[in-house]
Amino acid sequence: MAAIVRLLRNKGIVKTKLLVSLSVVAVAGWFVYQQKTELPKVPFAKTARERLASTLSTNGKLEPLEYTEVRAPGPGLIRKLMIRQGDTIRKGQPLAEFAAPGQTDELAAAQARVAQMNAELAALEAGGRGSEIAEIEGAQTRLRGQRDVAHRNLDALNRLVQANAATKFEAEQAAQTIRDIDTQLQSLTQKRSVLVARTDLDSARARIREAQANVDLITGRIARNVLTSPAAGILYNLPIREGAFLNAGDILGSIGKLDPVRVRVYVDEPELGRVTPGQPVRITWDALPGRDWTGRVEQKPTQVVALGSRQVGEVLCTLANPGTELVPGTNVNAFILTQVVQNALTIPRTAVRHESGTGVYTLDKATGTVVWKNVKTGASDALRVEVLSGLADNDVVAQPSDVVLKTGMKVAPVGLTQ
Repeated sequence: MAAIVRLLRNKGIVKTKLLVSLSVVAVAGWFVYQQKTELPKVPFAKTARERLASTLSTNGKLEPLEYTEVRAPGPGLIRKLMIRQGDTIRKGQPLAEFAAPGQTDELAAAQARVAQMNAELAALEAGGRGSEIAEIEGAQTRLRGQRDVAHRNLDALNRLVQANAATKFEAEQAAQTIRDIDTQLQSLTQKRSVLVARTDLDSARARIREAQANVDLITGRIARNVLTSPAAGILYNLPIREGAFLNAGDILGSIGKLDPVRVRVYVDEPELGRVTPGQPVRITWDALPGRDWTGRVEQKPTQVVALGSRQVGEVLCTLANPGTELVPGTNVNAFILTQVVQNALTIPRTAVRHESGTGVYTLDKATGTVVWKNVKTGASDALRVEVLSGLADNDVVAQPSDVVLKTGMKVAPVGLTQ
């Protein structure tokens, strides 16, 4: 009897498991059936009439509209700076004290000439024909020896000049030394023919005064050799410091007018056809969020150049900078308003596809199917694009989705309101 009860109980458990399995299979079958018969959901959007402002967004770099670069006239040392970056500079304002190394040699030569002339005056003041003649002859002998040495030096320098191992300036200095010696020899010859006269003493003293004046002039230049500004403006670039050594042509600083300023806007080659002079431009700078500056396109590019991986044209724009907050070298964001269309028929830019030409998928409301339509587009902004032909008011267009659309496909449109 117990065995019969256990058998019936086991049969009940098997029956229950069988019913559960059949239920699971039924639910799964119903789900698959629903998936096969349910229409794919596709988002749609209606065409709209609105004012469309077509803006070209890119980047650019700021530079002064007018500027002057102050450069070193020759090699030398910056002894003192009288300005700071950002200063407003007047035309002719002193900028820096500049000492050229050649001035020290020039001063030494001038001082040597004074010493020589003082020695000559002392000889004249010693008086007496015999002593004068003896002194003159001794000086002539000394100068002739110097002249021979100078001649040999000049010949050597001329050979070095031909071999590009010396400069013409050095050869000219050597020739000048010979001429100076010849002048002194000629003077001594004339002096030998006459006794020392009062006029000779006066002339010697006059030459000494002239030579000393030259020494004082060179000393003054070395003490205060000042570079001045050739133009008025703002000193926006000062790359050097006191004590710096500059070669000829090195930049001391850059002075420019910063209101208005110029922006070189980098426009990608395919977009250049949208740009014309006079179009409004708006500039923003990430360093000053919430601020913007406005201006106009002044000039289209004359060539296309490489900028990293881009091929761009440099569009020149001018904009007001009343607070001079924008400084040269600043990287800015640029927005050129290329076109404004009133009452344009627009659709989302994302709805435009490039399959069999340029077009969109529209909804045939009578059949619930999608239909491909070729469209012609016009102006656009970041979100919307103008439709010139192919669509009408109240048409609806398919938005991007995971569903691959084909003409004649039935869909369940979503996102539409009455």
